[in-house]
Amino acid sequence: MAVDELQAIIQRCQILEEADFKGEDFNLFLVAGQKCLEGGYAAQLLEVIQNEKNKVIIKNMGWNLISPLVRCIFMYKQEDDKREHCLRILDQLAQICNPKELFLGLLEQIEQTSGDQVCQTVMLLLQPLQTVLLKLQNKKAYSVGLSLAMIMNQLTSLPVPYTKQQIQEDKLGLCQCCNAVVDFAKPFVNEVVKNMEKSSEYDDMELKEELLKFCMKSLKYPLLAAQLEQIEGIEEHPFRHFATEITDILWNIRELMPLVFLHHKGKSPPWENQEFADIEQKNSADSLACLSYLMFVQHFGIECFPVVFSPSYLLLCNMTHIEVLLKRTEESMLSKGLDLFESSLLRMEDNSLLHDYLEFRDFMNAPQDLVKIMTLCPMEHLRKKSLSILQLFIDKFDTEGKYTLFRCLLKTSNHAGVEGYIIKNIKDQIHLSLTKEYDNVWFTGHHLISLLDLVLSLPEGAETDLLQNSDRIMASLNLLRYLVIKDCEIDNQTGVWTTLTKIEQNFLKPLRVGLNMSKAHYEAEIKNKKENRKEAHSSNTVCSVTVSGEKMPAMTTGMQLQVLNSALFTFDLIESVLARVEELIEVKIKAVMDENS
Repeated sequence: MAVDELQAIIQRCQILEEADFKGEDFNLFLVAGQKCLEGGYAAQLLEVIQNEKNKVIIKNMGWNLISPLVRCIFMYKQEDDKREHCLRILDQLAQICNPKELFLGLLEQIEQTSGDQVCQTVMLLLQPLQTVLLKLQNKKAYSVGLSLAMIMNQLTSLPVPYTKQQIQEDKLGLCQCCNAVVDFAKPFVNEVVKNMEKSSEYDDMELKEELLKFCMKSLKYPLLAAQLEQIEGIEEHPFRHFATEITDILWNIRELMPLVFLHHKGKSPPWENQEFADIEQKNSADSLACLSYLMFVQHFGIECFPVVFSPSYLLLCNMTHIEVLLKRTEESMLSKGLDLFESSLLRMEDNSLLHDYLEFRDFMNAPQDLVKIMTLCPMEHLRKKSLSILQLFIDKFDTEGKYTLFRCLLKTSNHAGVEGYIIKNIKDQIHLSLTKEYDNVWFTGHHLISLLDLVLSLPEGAETDLLQNSDRIMASLNLLRYLVIKDCEIDNQTGVWTTLTKIEQNFLKPLRVGLNMSKAHYEAEIKNKKENRKEAHSSNTVCSVTVSGEKMPAMTTGMQLQVLNSALFTFDLIESVLARVEELIEVKIKAVMDENS
């Protein structure tokens, strides 16, 4: 019945001129063709389409069959003959139909797909879409760009496989689909390359710009979110292959080096809406950051790289990208930022980076971003890596750069552990200054005294929370102990003896008062807890505790006593080092007085 209906409409249209086809004819053809497909008569429909007498009809009306055809292809199993007939129909339509009409029909199908059918639909329609685009004469660049943009927008809705298992399973087909899209774009890349080779002044920039936009989108998604390290057990890593293809396209259209070094963003149209302009700028920054990671960490396209730039210049070029990545919270992007930072620093000799670089905003922001990762990131391996990169960053600067960096981090980190770490670094630099032959003005004399004013102080005097600031306080006391032992009062290279009165007034005395107050408070708390426990006749009474304004999980009285005793132990530790420092100062002063008398 369905085949008869189709034959009837075909016979009716065969006697009409192309210009006489009416809307009713189109509708009847669509209904009859859809019935054939859904009724299992794909073979008969294929015969009709292949019949040379029906070429004009199919050319004008065939594109209407795309939607029901796609549905039927997905309905039939892989080995079903009916599916094979449907695929051949799709191929025939791509060869015969009006390119403009079929182009819109194919794009509409891609736009309407969703969920787990996105990649299946895209891969099914890539070949006919490519065939149609190669036939287009007018607005070809625009149509290629529209196709690539539509495809990438649809793929962006899918999660990027990250683990080895996810990549191997590729449940939604994203890995396979991305590489299929690159193959889809290759004829258009070749066309641009061929035209550029013909003329050094290549005028038709539209197609090149559309391919550049595609590459920029691909860098942001999926490559920025993808795991791009070599994975054992995966011989052909799909995203590494995709990254190779994207960098190859950029190189072939002569945009790789401009993007890496000139931060060229393509000819983006000016946005009247500032919000849209900001979004585009952010997307472009993400893409460029990913490209730098691909080149300098994974070495994609590195064979094209000119070996003439100094390591410090490369670091300067990459700092903008590093900052973009370090401000993200996703593991894939944070790890790329850390890897790019580490790779850029490892190219440099220690102490070779001039302090002048700290005048660049990115060079001051990057260590503060590292501190945020060290203190706030939930992933331990990234916290540890941030710490090692911070140390690497410090090591690369000259002494004035280290000095400036230490001052900045002491003022901005707002974290006792980080401050303690910086103070340990200051101690190491002072040690180098005192043990080396050359004079280091930045970690001796008045420069050091200025730095010690920041180090040897309590943020809120005697009322400072000693427990919360214990890391910083212990590091400060250890530094002061080192200075008193290492630097004789007669030499006074560090200037510590000149400023000793100030140190005692601003640091040692308030610390002693604070320790006495804190110990008395905690001892009283312990006494109260023990008495309350006796009254309750049980150590399992559950209470809530608030620490630094945050409510802690419910704790038994026994657990609370453990916490309080641990705090007392910390105070005892601080007190023992403080007592030793006071003793050393007293001994040194007495020795000098004895010599003078």
